[in-house]
Amino acid sequence: MKHFDRVPAIPLIANDPYFSVWLPGDLPTEANTVHWSGLPKWMRGHAMIDGVEYRFLGKNGVRIMKTTGVSITPTRTIFEYEAAGVAMTLTFWCPALPDDLDSLSTPITFADFACRSIDGAAHDVAIELMVPKSLCYDGPNMPELMEDTFCAQGMQVACVGQKNQKLLCHSGDRITIDWGYLYVSCEQEIGMSRDFVCCRYDMHLENEAQNTSMMLGYDDVASINYFGVPCRAWYARNGRTIMDAMLDFAERREELLGSCIALDEHLTEKALAVGGEDYRQVVCTAWRHTFAAHKLIATPKGEMALLSKENDSNGCIGTVDLSYPSSPIFLLFAPELVNAMCRPVLEFTGMPCWDKDFAPHDVGRYPHVHGQVYALKHYLPCGHVYPPHYLYPASADLYNDHNQMPVEESGNMLVMLEAAIHFGADDSLAQAYMPTLDKWVKYLDRYGEDPGEQLCTDDFAGHLAHNINLSAKAIVGIACYARLLKHFGRNEEAEHWTARAREMAKSWLERAKAEGGTKLTFGGGGWSMKYNLVWDRLLDLGLLDEGFYARETASYLPRINEFGLPLDSRADYTKSDWIAWVAAMAPDAEVRKALIAPLGHYLRNTKTRVAFSDWYDTVSGDYVEFIARSVQGGLYMPLLFESVNK
Repeated sequence: MKHFDRVPAIPLIANDPYFSVWLPGDLPTEANTVHWSGLPKWMRGHAMIDGVEYRFLGKNGVRIMKTTGVSITPTRTIFEYEAAGVAMTLTFWCPALPDDLDSLSTPITFADFACRSIDGAAHDVAIELMVPKSLCYDGPNMPELMEDTFCAQGMQVACVGQKNQKLLCHSGDRITIDWGYLYVSCEQEIGMSRDFVCCRYDMHLENEAQNTSMMLGYDDVASINYFGVPCRAWYARNGRTIMDAMLDFAERREELLGSCIALDEHLTEKALAVGGEDYRQVVCTAWRHTFAAHKLIATPKGEMALLSKENDSNGCIGTVDLSYPSSPIFLLFAPELVNAMCRPVLEFTGMPCWDKDFAPHDVGRYPHVHGQVYALKHYLPCGHVYPPHYLYPASADLYNDHNQMPVEESGNMLVMLEAAIHFGADDSLAQAYMPTLDKWVKYLDRYGEDPGEQLCTDDFAGHLAHNINLSAKAIVGIACYARLLKHFGRNEEAEHWTARAREMAKSWLERAKAEGGTKLTFGGGGWSMKYNLVWDRLLDLGLLDEGFYARETASYLPRINEFGLPLDSRADYTKSDWIAWVAAMAPDAEVRKALIAPLGHYLRNTKTRVAFSDWYDTVSGDYVEFIARSVQGGLYMPLLFESVNK
């Protein structure tokens, strides 16, 4: 029997927040493809077999080619088909390789076809893949387009883009790119219809299988407005063009595919060992998803900046409390990318408008790094571009501080910077900004032991005073700061802050404990996942003993609903990333698997057809909000844990 992976939405193109196409169905012929936001970006696939037309991708009136298998690996989506004595395999894949950042940052996806006769007879087959021109513009109305075709080193290429190019012309959430150029290449015939770029490949099948490969690429020309400077993707930093990349990828296709297959096999093996089949499916579903929620650029100084987009939450760029949960995948495979997430935030803190003694929430709204927009006193609707707040003086009084996340973001930054160095990243970024970190740790010392009415990363739940999990964030943040001090030879100060973190942890434990676990708030009742403490065990900070973690994680088991452990006692909804963190925190492997298992169940059974939502209901399995967000990198926390506890 062929394999069928079932996920809420299947990734076809997953390169960055704009170049992103998903299939919201179980089979490639039962739904039309969409951008992650649900906006229509209809791809079509037809096969003519001995003069009879079948469809293998998209939903229309053409008879279907039977799907016999669906497999989703970290870097590939594989569909298998049969019709009229012919078997066909279609593989969408991209080199999402964290040890090859040039390839990782290149917005190109392959579509590979393999066909063979399975009935012993000869067959004439023509494959046509139709790529929508709507990838070049936002909204339902097609603007005037420039379209052309040409041949480059034996490769047939089509280029489509708007005649009136308005680079970086909008900002917001649930919108698609409205500038740049779509590139499509194939080996034989390429043409245009009104709505599609059409790639066609003809073959005569007898005794041997035949293969062909197509490439889908997008040149956004300007990727990110970085504090006033339009910046390109990392791969293009030295003048490399999208055509350079396509020609290079065509030449290196076998090498790149081999690397992807090796990565897939490695991750699958590790995930099965850590959490069984459920965790294998989680890991495979989250890989391209996570990388595609970011854009890796070269800053004006030639440094890396990895910028997330708050997909389906508010469109912010470089959000600290998205970088924090996403960090495990980068710490495990490319720790320098954690520095690349922290760099824009640290740069912003030195600009005139940010005179706070705590860390910011974000650095703008995608794709404009113009300074924090969260908690602004004025709001601009989706589509509008915020002014360059980074140039404003502090006297402009831009923010409503009641809606900031001071303990949350300060703790997040200290943890990420220390963890990055711990897992092998360069230490020069943290060293350059130690005066800023010295300020943040004092904020945590003053306000973190028993936080007042503040927002945390779970801001959808509202303000919460005396938040025990937020206090845990402050404690691990201070402990990580002490590690940074020790790393930089400030040993006497390091001893002071280590002692302070341990003193706070002792007090925390006494005030937080309840029968069988810990409470939601100091002085109150309820309960919550204490996901922020995972760093104590991961980095061996020495704050709480192993017995505490065994008791705490075991206390979650009776609270698990069909689709997972709720976030806390206030509601039935959960966050998938935090479930993975507390699972990793569990000393008992059976407890870990019991926490992970409902995540796999959710992927296979939720009725909501959106790209892996991290905020969903644990009773119904329905998505609440948040689509295709970068935080799913946090689902790799159990693998990160395994890497240091072999």
